[in-house]
Amino acid sequence: MKPRIHVITLAVADLDRALAFYRDGLGFRTEGLIGTEFKGDETIPDGTTAVFHLDGGLMLSIYPRSELAKDAVVPLIAAKPGEFSIGHAVASRAEVDEVIAQAKAAGAAIPDSPHDRPWGIYSGYFQDPDGHLWEIIWNPALDLAPS
Repeated sequence: MKPRIHVITLAVADLDRALAFYRDGLGFRTEGLIGTEFKGDETIPDGTTAVFHLDGGLMLSIYPRSELAKDAVVPLIAAKPGEFSIGHAVASRAEVDEVIAQAKAAGAAIPDSPHDRPWGIYSGYFQDPDGHLWEIIWNPALDLAPS
């Protein structure tokens, strides 16, 4: 297996709410709900999802928790926030603060406000409406300034 990722799928409780958060609240690009013609049942997963096109070719997909469990043939379990985080590196301390404020305005919880970390970065966390944890990071050792 080559060490690369093309799609990250987040299991969500309410697809419309998650779509609004990422599209309207954070400004992620999407065509909206797709796959609506693929109706599921008790054992076959529904195909309705939304995909956001991120920089660098990565796609972020949101999919109902129940349908992801059916599709992967795994037990449907409650969400467990804090098992992983998604890191979003930005070009400045101010941008960390701006992104956290934008996420909060969109309805995110802020479990840890931005501050200096002992290992030399400045970061803060937000949780989307389904509890997925995002860390917004400024690392002065990385040059992420626009070119």
